[in-house]
Amino acid sequence: MALEGAEKLLDFNQKLDINLLDNVIKTMYHGSGAQQQAAQEVLVKLQNHPDAWQRVDLILEYSTNQETKHYALQILTNVIKTRWKILPRTQCDGVKKFIVGVIINISSDATQIEKEKVFINKLNTVLIEIVKQEWPRHWPQFISEIVGSSKSNENLCKNNMIILKLLSEEVFDFSQGIMTQAKVKHLKDTMCSEFSEVFNLCSLVMDNSTSIPLVQATLNTLLGFLNWIPLGYIFETKLINQLTCKFLSVPDFRNITLKCLTEIAGIDAKHHSDEFCELFNLTMTQIKPMLPLTTNLRDAYKSGRDDEQEFILNLALFLSTIMKEQGTLIESKNDLSTSMMEALHYLVLISEVEEKEIFKICLEYWNCLASDLYRESPYSSNPITFPLFNNNNNATPPRRQIYLAVLSKVRVVLISHMAKPEEVLVVENDQGEVVREFMKDTDAISLYKTMRETLVYLTHLDYADTENIMTEKLRSQVDGSEWSWKNLNTLCWAIGSISGAMHEEDEKRFLVCVIKDLLGMCEQKRGKDNKAIIASNIMYIVGQYPRFLRQHWKFLKTVVNKLFEFMHETHDGVQDMACDTFIKIAQKCKRHFVTVQVAEVMPFIEEILSGINAIICDLQPHQVHTFYEAVGYMIQAQADVQVQERLIEKLMSLPNQVWDRIINNATHSVDTLKDPECVKQLGNILKTNVRSCQAIGHPFVTQLGRIYLDMLNVYQVLSENISSAVQQNGEQVLKQPLVASMRTVKKETLKLISAWVGKSTDPKQVCDNFVPPLLNAVLGDYNRNHPNARDAEVLSTMTVFINKLSYHITPEVPKIFNAVFECTLEMIKGNFEDFPEHRTNFYLLLEAINNQCFPALLQIPADKFKVVMDSIVWAFKHTMRNVADTGLMIVLTMLQNLDSKDVAQSFYQTYFLNILQHIFSVVTDSTNAAQLANQTKVLAFMFSLVEQKKITVTLCANPADYPGVTDNEAFVKCYTQDLLKKAFPNLQDMQVTVFVDGMFALNQDTAAFREHLRDFIVQIKECAGEDLSDLYLQERQVQLKDAAQTKLKYQMTVPGILNPHEVTEDMSENI
Repeated sequence: MALEGAEKLLDFNQKLDINLLDNVIKTMYHGSGAQQQAAQEVLVKLQNHPDAWQRVDLILEYSTNQETKHYALQILTNVIKTRWKILPRTQCDGVKKFIVGVIINISSDATQIEKEKVFINKLNTVLIEIVKQEWPRHWPQFISEIVGSSKSNENLCKNNMIILKLLSEEVFDFSQGIMTQAKVKHLKDTMCSEFSEVFNLCSLVMDNSTSIPLVQATLNTLLGFLNWIPLGYIFETKLINQLTCKFLSVPDFRNITLKCLTEIAGIDAKHHSDEFCELFNLTMTQIKPMLPLTTNLRDAYKSGRDDEQEFILNLALFLSTIMKEQGTLIESKNDLSTSMMEALHYLVLISEVEEKEIFKICLEYWNCLASDLYRESPYSSNPITFPLFNNNNNATPPRRQIYLAVLSKVRVVLISHMAKPEEVLVVENDQGEVVREFMKDTDAISLYKTMRETLVYLTHLDYADTENIMTEKLRSQVDGSEWSWKNLNTLCWAIGSISGAMHEEDEKRFLVCVIKDLLGMCEQKRGKDNKAIIASNIMYIVGQYPRFLRQHWKFLKTVVNKLFEFMHETHDGVQDMACDTFIKIAQKCKRHFVTVQVAEVMPFIEEILSGINAIICDLQPHQVHTFYEAVGYMIQAQADVQVQERLIEKLMSLPNQVWDRIINNATHSVDTLKDPECVKQLGNILKTNVRSCQAIGHPFVTQLGRIYLDMLNVYQVLSENISSAVQQNGEQVLKQPLVASMRTVKKETLKLISAWVGKSTDPKQVCDNFVPPLLNAVLGDYNRNHPNARDAEVLSTMTVFINKLSYHITPEVPKIFNAVFECTLEMIKGNFEDFPEHRTNFYLLLEAINNQCFPALLQIPADKFKVVMDSIVWAFKHTMRNVADTGLMIVLTMLQNLDSKDVAQSFYQTYFLNILQHIFSVVTDSTNAAQLANQTKVLAFMFSLVEQKKITVTLCANPADYPGVTDNEAFVKCYTQDLLKKAFPNLQDMQVTVFVDGMFALNQDTAAFREHLRDFIVQIKECAGEDLSDLYLQERQVQLKDAAQTKLKYQMTVPGILNPHEVTEDMSENI
């Protein structure tokens, strides 16, 4: 479409050509190529023009193109968010009156509303932006006006309900971080005080209206109010009765009504217990005729319409909410016992619906109920297991008795629907084929963890019932009556999930029976797929019961030998799972492999090492590495040093033979190290060493010492080969397979050294024997290499050395610093994206030097120290959050370290104001909002230094610019105010003054300081109209982390709740 004269739109001395604007917008949305780009440029310029908003009324009145109208409203929204406070009152009132007029004009007519549905929704959001600016100060009658106008026209009333809901959401749901705390409180208080008018309007509609759309809109609006309105409006009016008796049974209203009832059911209001009971009773009375208890909900959901499926979802939400929040109250009412059992029956039926989200809702309730019942009496009450209860025939606690029958059905549901654990690698795909899973299904893993936890609680509540259900289902698998891969999988995943939840004797009897039946099935079933599925389940189950294996050596040995058999099975995924199961068993039972067991002549590890070649001959390299790590854990458990050294030597015998042969050949001809197969072998050998070292720890020094110097020589030779190839063929050669393999050898070399140093226990031995050869081989090579050929692992290895060796390595820091600092900085200072690994590792190295070897930093010449400081500032300006956070923590630690140093005053004079300025630049930058917590720490510390007069040197370089300022505190106040006023001229002087005063007043209270800082950012961004969504990100993450820690502490007290492979040795001692 032609764009002739499009630039005329930017000439505000001419009358706006609406047709031309429509054409430009059509080209932008529906055109392509150069014309589309030209249209976009014109529209961006027009939108950014300071007077563009004054043409919005003409556009809305005369344009017939909906896209043009939306564009006009975007312009207006931007002005309301960014410039409203500086517009003259007459213009504000004019805009307000115009928008209200357009909304009333369209929403009064049902035909118009339907025709311009999207447009009216956009107009509503614009009006809400105005209300947030105007109400209540400049528009005190807003609520009265909107309620009054609603009584004149049902269509207008419907739209006004939508506006009221939007306002409620803005104030009560989305205000955090968008408005200042004071403004949010004021709006909430005003909304509550004026709510009676709104509630009366809702009641009027619900009592009298026959318009289905209006009643639906009113109920939707009411739903938005229920989580904050004063409780009297809910419990001291006829609202509950209206919702249950008038609207719940009407198909058009039942879904939104159930949502309202769910919201009420979740309210914490202990003093309204009678009303909650009435709510439950009335709702159940209405539900039963609508959905008879004999209904097969699984089939009904599958064949139901969308609104019917939504009803089952909403019913699940209501029942789970009211039973979770008010269940104890309902239990105590004898007249509600029948309704309660019916509600639970509904939840069991809904749990069988094949819809994951609905199942999760029910599962959350069953988890809550089971854990609650367990907490009341944290031990199984079965007299067989706990003789304490033998004298009492009615040992089951009273509350558990209520739920016995229901929970038995829940066990059946969970066992039949068990989600796949992370450890299972052999799966059935959508085509019904048995394959190896490569992509982790994170949603399924999360679901499994919740199901596992729930089933463990249910097992504690009645382990006999759990065992009976599982045994019966296993019997049906053995006799073939219910045989299928899915049924066997879910059953075995459930069996594996309750590890630790039974008494040891019961667990032993049950597990022996299960494994015996599965092994029998493995022998009986024909077909590789069938055998693979059964083998997968056997491996999963035995891997989940380390406690049982530790108590029964013969069984443990049999299982491990079976795993060795599976390591020769070539079916997809079986070998991987065999190796994974082997390493888990090795970690949990490691001591049993290195001690002589009853009826054995030697430790089993001796047998493993003697036959290692036969065991691993069919494994892929990555599987071999896992195997070596597993055996490494066993060797680590050997307390006799001499025996341990012999075992390490025996373990590494095979890779050492290949290593020695390659080194020997390379000694005669260095070109051997250019042979692709040879380089690949070196990489695999080093990977084997890395995994073994990670398991064995410091004692691996005997093996590392054997290959150390040769390994560094290989490193240097390969490095020269890579450099030579880059010089001859350019940096593209780095992508060739041979060069990539050479780089792998270099990286694995560094990983091996890092792994051992990280676990070493003798810093002097490391410094004397390992550091000098490494630095000689690695640092010069890194410095000379082409940037793309530099290995980021060099930086991470230096970081490990410094963090581990601390002051012992301080004399070597200048050498490390000179070799890697400037050349790496050159790589990363051009932008924020290139070389992300080098970038991250560079700052982690700088942080390690700052934390562990701070005196070494102070010895750096002044010009180089300035470069260091500039690089730190560059770090906290990054959009890569980990880099920015590292930069901020470096600054904070440096300031803390300097506190007692002689050079502190010189540092403050040179860098304090510079750091302060740059910190403020990132604090007020929307792209760095996620770092607010660490920015707060740095700023609070800096202002405390000034306030406590720890900076004695004068910070003001030009006293003439600040007449009357006599000390640093007064100067920093003036300096900060000037800095912020220049950066944000739209802010009022009083806003800036209050903010800076608060920085001094609150710097000892980090939480208050952070909120003060956040409020100021909100004020800035209200002016800029920027996104505020990240301002609470770190708090949310900290809250989640704290909640996870609290949950873990509790889980450690419940046998079986934690996966046995999540329990560390330290945790085992505490459980």
